[in-house]
Amino acid sequence: MYALVWRLLPGPTWLKTIEAVALVVAAAYALMRWGYPWVSDQIDIDPTLGG
Repeated sequence: MYALVWRLLPGPTWLKTIEAVALVVAAAYALMRWGYPWVSDQIDIDPTLGG
């Protein structure tokens, strides 16, 4: 899977590296922004339990 992404990215190796890092950062941001808040809304967690 990662080899496919690497081959699809345009440019020389140094540019592909920057693009790959940008993709990882974008995916992490999307998970933090939309993925995890949705999951926390779906799971009933009692904050009074501590820990």
